[in-house]
Amino acid sequence: MRNRISSFAALTAILCLVLLIGACSGTTSSTNNPAQHNDNAQSAQTGEQRQETGQSEEAVPASKFPRTIKDANGEVTIEEEPERIAVVHWGYADSLLLFDLKSVALALPFTEKQSVLHTESYKPYVDKLEELVIVGENTTVNLEALLAYGPDLIIAGNSVNKEITGELSRIATTVVIDEEETNVWNDWPSLVTKFGEILGQEDVAERYIAEFREKVKDAKEKLAGLEGTVAFVQVREKEVWLQGTDYLKTYYDGLGLKAPDADIMKEGAQITLEGLSTLDPDHLFLGYFNYSDKSIPALTDEWDDTAVWSKLKSVRNNHVYSINGELALGYGPIGQTYGVESVLKALK
Repeated sequence: MRNRISSFAALTAILCLVLLIGACSGTTSSTNNPAQHNDNAQSAQTGEQRQETGQSEEAVPASKFPRTIKDANGEVTIEEEPERIAVVHWGYADSLLLFDLKSVALALPFTEKQSVLHTESYKPYVDKLEELVIVGENTTVNLEALLAYGPDLIIAGNSVNKEITGELSRIATTVVIDEEETNVWNDWPSLVTKFGEILGQEDVAERYIAEFREKVKDAKEKLAGLEGTVAFVQVREKEVWLQGTDYLKTYYDGLGLKAPDADIMKEGAQITLEGLSTLDPDHLFLGYFNYSDKSIPALTDEWDDTAVWSKLKSVRNNHVYSINGELALGYGPIGQTYGVESVLKALK
């Protein structure tokens, strides 16, 4: 009996010794490695701070500015995100308004009263601005108005604004876009992409372009069964211009519309009523430049009561459609979006 008690006591003593050695080993590992201790403490503290502030574990995105832009004259560095942007190329206003901006200054192709800024298509883009200033009309830039606006950044074109580039750069940092490389007249997506790069809003540019292309694709599918030819004319006060297929690629190629079979259709040209009767399209779109201001006359007003007009297939079949020519027959994203929607609505 005494031997069993002695053996048990010895076993208990050995177990206690093992536990004591293990505890000492763990303590030594922790206290003798101050670097690990500090790392653990800092990690715990950082975690607590993130919980308190609501910060996520994700990395903070790098600042978009300063950024260096390649332009027609080399490179331009934009040091800080611009808050006041002036566009002095009269063809660029349409593209600029797509972006998330608070204050812009624009040069216009016509007077402000004649411009499309007051149309329903432009309204969502104009209304979101806190400030809109006109610094040019009828393609002429008003440098005094531009200086008074006080832009942080000016965007110009190397052809349209060639004569005033020096003055512009003395007013503010100026990006001069190469108009051959970024052709607003025939390829507005390239201009919108460039604006996204300049403004640090590449995502806005990509989203709008993708949505527009999807809209064109959808409209083309809906118009796949359309029969007959389609022509577009630009109606001014004293002249009418046939719009060529090379210029209206969005409608002819994009929507799959068929043009009248004539050499003049490729590049377009000024046209008379007699010339239009030779084409005799099945569907005729009249793009009025007095669409918003009927106080300005239109040459086609003189056609209405003529025998030649009444004999056109489009007139006899009630396939003549009035649209805003400044928008639909323009070259920018807002205008062409309106155009695609208007063509689809008319031809469906």
